[in-house]
This record gives sequence, structure tokens and C-alpha cells, in this order.
Amino acid sequence: MFEREVVVRFDDDGVSATYPDGTVQSISWHEINCIAIETNDSGPWGADVWWLLEGSDKRCVYPQGATGDPEAPAEYPRRLPEFRDRAVIEAMGCTSNARFVCWERRRVA
Repeated sequence: MFEREVVVRFDDDGVSATYPDGTVQSISWHEINCIAIETNDSGPWGADVWWLLEGSDKRCVYPQGATGDPEAPAEYPRRLPEFRDRAVIEAMGCTSNARFVCWERRRVA
């Protein structure tokens, strides 16, 4: 299963995802502007749930089921106040193409 071949790590600096081909995507906690979950209709044969950690010029994207992914539900709310667990629940129940925003950095006026 492809998803398990992706390795996600969390530490005090940020999040990284290492893909089987050696590609590493990483983003620091202070660079994250948005965390979203994208779902698609490729399941159960394809990776149908993706976590997207987006910054101004960086992204770290990984599929649900990646090695290390089970820690995400506890890590994100701990690091990012006002993380929307409800959006995660909605995303996990979705079987179509959709995007669920779990957290956005507040803009300072």
C-alpha cells in the first residue's frame, strides 16, 4: 500500500513527509498558514484522503495512512489553537472530491 511507504514526522520545528523516491517535503510550524484535508473518489483502490499543510511558499502533503499519520489528530490541536476537529470528522465521512479546512492562521489587520 503506497500510503504506508510515506513517512510523516512531527517535532518541535515542524512536519516532514518523506516519499519512497527520497523526496522530502517539510514545513515549520510558524510557516503553516492553513491545514486542510482533501478527499477524492479514488478509494478504496487509491489514496483518497490527503493532509495539506500550506504556507506562503511551502507545502507538506501526505496521504492518510502514511507511517506516522496516526499521531496527527493529537499533534495538530496541541500545536495550533482553534484547530477544527469537526472538519476532520466531516472529511473522514466524505467519499467525493472535497476540501475541508481544519485550521487557518488569523490575519493581523
